[in-house]
Amino acid sequence: MRIYSFCVYLFLYTPIAIIALFSFNAGRHASQLQGFSGKWYGRALDNPFVMDALETSFLVAFASATIASVLGTLAAVGLQGIRGPARALFDAVIYIAVMIPGIVIGIATLIALVTVFDQINPWLAALWPEGGAPPTLSMGVGSLIAAHAMFTMALVIIIVRARLSSLERELGEASADLYATPFGTFRQVTLPLLAPAILAGFLLSFTFSFDDFIIAFFVAGSETTLPIYIFSSIRRGVTPEINAIGTMVMGASLVLLIIAQLILRRGDRR
Repeated sequence: MRIYSFCVYLFLYTPIAIIALFSFNAGRHASQLQGFSGKWYGRALDNPFVMDALETSFLVAFASATIASVLGTLAAVGLQGIRGPARALFDAVIYIAVMIPGIVIGIATLIALVTVFDQINPWLAALWPEGGAPPTLSMGVGSLIAAHAMFTMALVIIIVRARLSSLERELGEASADLYATPFGTFRQVTLPLLAPAILAGFLLSFTFSFDDFIIAFFVAGSETTLPIYIFSSIRRGVTPEINAIGTMVMGASLVLLIIAQLILRRGDRR
């Protein structure tokens, strides 16, 4: 079993290690190592298209992770009081949202947004005062944030509910015996205990949103996120600059995932 596990991890991480190695290639060809240099990292950071895509990805990831954390936490707390068949139904819906392939979510979100926009835009044009150009809803940063918040919210619900299930009910009952209101109990007792899980859910949501390509490809419109830029660039050929961008994204994602795991473990120990 140890040899089998070693082979599996070797198969998974060898390509990633190769990308990181060739990101320090001094030559111009991604597959020919001609010395070591960090110039491609500097060139990637000086590329205005890369920085614009990075800014868009960061904005979308931060906004969607914030929305998913807030709504996911409220949903997890609300679902704690549901029992019976309704609880099983909600659990199934939450896990299905995680299990559905990204391409299905992307197509479904695209169709839903286009349908909604086609219904709302004529009303905006009719209600808008004459002499001015009415606003038009279209694909862009807003659709990216909505789509990413939708599928990352399920992750937050799962993480927060796992934390809620480990809390003792006597804490809420003791708070009520001390004449605390339900909102006061949530604010002073439940929320501080859930804080590590909420922060971990935020970091995971940020990572999934920042790295997403499939859903973003369908709902981005004219906007370009960093994964979309990388995909567009490799269609013209892989360069050490792309390897450098991929290595930086991978490193940032690993750091966020490790921080999320440490926060969860620290919360469990407490």
